[in-house]
Amino acid sequence: MVLLKPGELFPALEVSPVGAEAIRLPEALAGGYGVVLFYRGSWCPYCNAQLRAFQRAQESLAQAGASVVAVSVDDEATTKALVDKLHLEYPVGHSADAREFAEATGAFVNDEPTYLQSTGFVLDPDGRVVVSVYSSGAIGRLVPEDVVGLITYLRSHGDK
Repeated sequence: MVLLKPGELFPALEVSPVGAEAIRLPEALAGGYGVVLFYRGSWCPYCNAQLRAFQRAQESLAQAGASVVAVSVDDEATTKALVDKLHLEYPVGHSADAREFAEATGAFVNDEPTYLQSTGFVLDPDGRVVVSVYSSGAIGRLVPEDVVGLITYLRSHGDK
């Protein structure tokens, strides 16, 4: 398994957000900091809490110059219901191929049923990994306060 390390370019992945054209990562986040969240599925309470937290933090993330994209293996209807329930305003992708995403990023995959374990990446404006957070189970994930703090620190020290 290949884990993405700081400084490495985030791999090209296509994400299909609910009700929108597919977007290509990392290009869709270029020019600002990016946060990419793989979540287990709409059924996961920890994932729901994380997605909700990133929605609540949209203003502070925007002030830090960061955009968020989330994705799971859930189908479009399930993802749309989650987006509506949590009032998510950032792109939330559906129908991800767990094996493809895992091979490209090193994310852990659950078998039976197949889904991506929680994985998070902070990308710099050039699409390079600043931080990667891998979880092999239900807990252990990026939180928006840490992301905002990290980006604020990097900017105050002359990094993009």
